[in-house]
Amino acid sequence: MGAAVTWSELAKSDLPPAFAALQAAAGEVGGIQIQNRGTIAGNLCNASPAADGVPPLRILDAQVELVSTRGRRRLPLADFIAGNRRTALDRDEIMTAILVRPPRPTARSSFLKLGARRYLVISIVVVAVLLDIVDGLVCDARIAVGACSAAAKRVPDVEQMLIGAPARAGLGDRIGSRQLAALSPIDDLRGSADYRSDAALTLLRRAVDLCLDGKAGGIC
Repeated sequence: MGAAVTWSELAKSDLPPAFAALQAAAGEVGGIQIQNRGTIAGNLCNASPAADGVPPLRILDAQVELVSTRGRRRLPLADFIAGNRRTALDRDEIMTAILVRPPRPTARSSFLKLGARRYLVISIVVVAVLLDIVDGLVCDARIAVGACSAAAKRVPDVEQMLIGAPARAGLGDRIGSRQLAALSPIDDLRGSADYRSDAALTLLRRAVDLCLDGKAGGIC
């Protein structure tokens, strides 16, 4: 994906089911005016802990391409975002592309965002789930949570627990609070750390079941 692709362009693109979470996020970034002008690269380079585009790209194992007069380099998105408003972008570099390996056709994804109102809201918690289901079993799971740490995180304990599980209703209920211990939510005006922890658990359970049903999700 070119770095200047807007959220509106992304939302309207014909993409595989594994990109459903990213496209759902595209419809929740600000309002329609922002979606028409705002770009994927802008969302990543801003490096907000609550950036809606980061968790869906983390579950796609995205990389970013950075270019300067010195040449071109690629970094995993996990290494590019170094913390709250901090990135690995050098002063003389620009982001030119976001790269994702073609996902398996059996993979699908979902996205959920919790906000204080329906539109134009900064995320209190944002989650993205990718499940690859073959012969009724989860053969791959990728889980990412945003707005609960300095940068959106994958949750490997949850991923490992889901892999090999039967892909049936109620799968999300397997997720427990102890598996989210790696998150480090903060207290701020939008919500307390305890509230964010509880919300992350609830949203992940819902997002897993939405993913099983082939639904992309949206805002809560």
